[in-house]
Amino acid sequence: MRIVLTGPPGAGKGTQAVHLAACLSVQHISAGDLLREHVDQGSALGRNARTHMLAGLLVPDRLTIEVVEERLARPDTVRGFLLDGFPRNLVQAEALDGILAASGSELDAVLDLEIPEAEVVRRVAGRRLCSQDRRHIFHVAYSPPEVAGRCDVCGGELYQRDDDLEATVRRRLEVYRSETAPVVGHYRAQGLLTTVSALGGVQEILDRALAAVGRGQDESQDRDEAPDPSGS
Repeated sequence: MRIVLTGPPGAGKGTQAVHLAACLSVQHISAGDLLREHVDQGSALGRNARTHMLAGLLVPDRLTIEVVEERLARPDTVRGFLLDGFPRNLVQAEALDGILAASGSELDAVLDLEIPEAEVVRRVAGRRLCSQDRRHIFHVAYSPPEVAGRCDVCGGELYQRDDDLEATVRRRLEVYRSETAPVVGHYRAQGLLTTVSALGGVQEILDRALAAVGRGQDESQDRDEAPDPSGS
């Protein structure tokens, strides 16, 4: 099964993508994670991407398409994949159409996570990541650490990413409205789109997403019912 997961920043795409991919036994491919790997490695692509990410802007299409195309070409995607954070505009959507057509495949579904903008700001601006392991995510309101500023798992220092600052979040929402939202129309015209409410607990949203792709609740595991602290 080949799925695209879309929606504004803060809708919880990252968390839902991980759970959905596990339930469906497909690869979770995060465009943001792929780009951040390049940033961490200090590659030329990463240095270029970092400038745009810190400003709350989309990374240039040619860079994003390049890293995603390379990832989709790996053998572990033969059984399927779940794309998170790509495509983010019509150029990328059309590029994905071409990549899939060239490989003789196509998308099975596009899930659009829907959430009010006020909730997006609340979720993202309150997010804190562990400096030792970015998979350890906390939220100042929804899932605060036992010791302020310290990871409950490994004791690492918690920090706020520059692109999670409130001013940057609001800029990202402006970019989403102008550049990414039209992707929804692209997939709606292809008959692939299903809107999924991103309000509620992680398990509740996951169940909605599984139902949207024709899979029952028995394929999911119980999750924490607090709002998603990752908000990605």
